[in-house]
Formats: sequence, C-alpha cells, structure tokens
Amino acid sequence: MNTADVIVIGGGTGGYSTALRAAALGLRVVLVERDKVGGTCLHRGCIPSKALLHAAELVDGIAEARERWGVKATVDAVDWPALVATRDDIVARNHRGVEAHLAHAGVRVVRGSARLTGSRSVRVAGADADPGVREFTARRGVVLATGSRPRTLPALSPDGRRVVTSDDALFAPALPASVLVLGGGAIGVEYASFHRSMGARVTLVEAADRIVPLEDADVSRHLTRGLKKRGIEVQTGARLLDAELLDDGVRTRVRTARGEVRTVEAERLLVAVGRVPVTEDLDLAAAGVTADERGFVVPADWNRLETAVPGVHVVGDLLPPPSLGLAHASFAEGLLVAETLAGVASAPVDYAAVPRVTYSSPQTASVGLSEAEARARGHEVDVNTMPLTAVAKGMVHGQGGMVKVVAEAGGGRVLGVHLVGPHVSEMIAESQLVVGWDAEPGDVARHVHAHPTLSEAVGEAFLTLAGRGLHQQ
Repeated sequence: MNTADVIVIGGGTGGYSTALRAAALGLRVVLVERDKVGGTCLHRGCIPSKALLHAAELVDGIAEARERWGVKATVDAVDWPALVATRDDIVARNHRGVEAHLAHAGVRVVRGSARLTGSRSVRVAGADADPGVREFTARRGVVLATGSRPRTLPALSPDGRRVVTSDDALFAPALPASVLVLGGGAIGVEYASFHRSMGARVTLVEAADRIVPLEDADVSRHLTRGLKKRGIEVQTGARLLDAELLDDGVRTRVRTARGEVRTVEAERLLVAVGRVPVTEDLDLAAAGVTADERGFVVPADWNRLETAVPGVHVVGDLLPPPSLGLAHASFAEGLLVAETLAGVASAPVDYAAVPRVTYSSPQTASVGLSEAEARARGHEVDVNTMPLTAVAKGMVHGQGGMVKVVAEAGGGRVLGVHLVGPHVSEMIAESQLVVGWDAEPGDVARHVHAHPTLSEAVGEAFLTLAGRGLHQQ
C-alpha cells in the first residue's frame, strides 16, 4: 500500500496545478494520469488550437497587407504538414516543461487509470509503460480532476474524417475546402474562424438566437458582423435536421430561423456543441460521491471545492457553473484546493472576475457581468459602448470592434467589461483587475493609457462614464 498526503486524479491544468502547489506547501503528492500530463488544454485544446489560430492570423495579415496596405504579397499555399510540425513542437516543449516542473517539485506521477475504492483510497491499473495494479491511500484528501471530452450527438457519430469533433479537427490529415460548424460557442467560432482563414467555405450553425450566447448581446452582435465580413455564413436560431454521409463529405438539412429548410453540403461537419465531464470510470459511488444528471460533481462547499464527502475535492471541468470550464479558472481552483488541504488560508475563486476569451478573428474578451445579467440581478446601471475606431490605433488595425463597460449607476463600481476586436485577449487583464477590485469608473479615469494604443479605447470608455470623456458617443 502506497500512502501520500494528497492523491490527484487527472494531470490536466486543474490537476497539475493542485499537485504543484500542494508539493510546494510540503505535502507528499501522487498524481495519477492515464494519458499525458497537461491534459486536454495542452494536448487537444488551448495550446494546439491557439497555435493554429496564430498561423491563421499570419495568413490573414498577408491578405490585409495586399488588399489594404499595398504590400504585394500572396500566400502560395499552406504547407499543412509543416504547420502541424510547428504546432506539435510547441505542444511537446510545453509537455516536457510540465513534466520537469512536477519532477522538480517531487510530485510522484503514476501512469494509469484510477478508480476510487473509498473516500481516501484509489486503485490504479497501470499503463503499458507502468504496468500492474497498485493501491494508494491519502492522509488528507483526494482531488478529482479528470476533465471533459467533446459532446457528441446520437445521430452524428464522429468518424474522424467527414464528421469530426474539435479533437479530431486538430489532427486531421489535411485542410478541408468547406466546413459546416455546428455550435456557435467559443470552440465553434474559433474553428470557423480558423478554417475561413485557411480558405475554406464556412457555415456556422447555432441553435440559440445569437452566437457566443453566454456573452453580452453586443459582443455577439459585433462578433457576428466581423465573421460575416470575412465571408463566414452565420445561421443563428437554426437547427440541423439531419446529415447524410457522402463519399467526400456530408449533405445536411438546416432549418433556418425563418423556418426555411436549406441543404448545406460540406467536406467536413465539425460538431462543437459543448463538452461533458469524464467520470464514468472513477466509481464515484465507492467514495460516496455523486454526480448530477449532467455528469458534474457538485461541491457541497464552493469555498473549499469540497464535495459532501469530507476530503474529496473537485477541480476543473468536473465542476458545474459557476465554474467556467476554462484552463485558467482550473489553475485558480487547483491553488485553492491545494492550500485548503495544506491548512493554509485561501480565498475562494471569484468566478465573476475570471476573464473569458474567444480567440477568433475578431477576438472577444470579457470579464464580469453582461448588461442583461446586471439588470437581472437588480442593478441600476450606466453603460458606455466605445468603438475601437474611436481611437487612432483602432483605425490603423481597421477591423472594427468595441469596448463596452457596465457599471452601477451614478459612478458606482464596474460590474463588467466586454471587448471585441484585434488583440483584445491581451487587453482584458486591466479590466480583470478593475472588476476584481470593485473599482469605479472614476478610479480608472485617473490612469493614463499610452497613445496610440487599442487600450486607449478602454480608458476612454471609463473616462466617459466618469464624465470626463473626450470622444463622447
């Protein structure tokens, strides 16, 4: 029998951040991972997809150089194997880095599939490289961090070629000439944006009345405008009725918001309708833990992310809302749980102050409440929307976009900030601090933003709410 202070099941962002922090606090940690440490984010999500999106940004930049700036450049072709090799090198280097951090911290990484045998005990069936079955016990607690997988639809089984998930799309052998993306959340929008940059004909179908439906309505409106300007067909309030597999693609019928039935053919149908928690192999019942009807493990104490079974904690994609299913949120959750298990005081995760980003072109970034959410919670609000083209750097980029600030009426605290446009993923950190520290527009208005920058638009939005705006809208 192997004994540790903490057993972490799952080596993704939530799991390895828990392990690293717990080890730094002097705890003996066993981390069980059946695949590769780094999890979905590193190997099948955040990192490889953003590598592809950076390549797409370069392609778009060449088109802009030619069409807008008179730079006579063209893209002769996209060498997909070379692009993939660069992407995989980035992933591999990050993977080696995570492994090195864990080793340096003294975390024992066990390769295999974990199954709970009690609230403090785990059985691990070893992987090929680490065979055998071993039993582990935890003195202080077990952390569930097994992540999620793409949601699939019963009538649309992925075949890796014509019908694919976001995982499959990353590892496709070639770029398609046409794509129908089913799902207009962040994942669907990012893949629609990438494939359009690579020259594909793209149709984006979303059942809700707007894309990125969890974001502010103005974000959805500006993002839709930007995607359509790039030639992406966006169908909202639409439903996929059926799909017929062809030798070289799919033929689908889509009911539009107007009730019309359209036939859409594409070389690839990319299903991006969300993700589901991975819990089926854990044997939660053996530890007395239950999942809800959606598969999420709901904490009894959100301040400690502890289940109803003392000592069993949960982080990452296993958590239901208000957790966000975002890698950076799971890092914060891992820190909280590790510190809790070590007996160190730790503040709960403030999910309202966690930024949300869609890495499409244009990008979106937001933090805090949308205007509708703020009003629904009973706030009287002041709202200011500032186009990025109100500042010179926004005109230079020429991609449109906006800044929207939602604040309590009469100069009260800032409740939410919402951005659409180029590079806004790099601009949201300022607003994260503004929302997280309950700042008021007047507090922000005292700080000078560099000129000329896109962030001037953020500063100008706060200046206007504080009654000091130079470019009143």
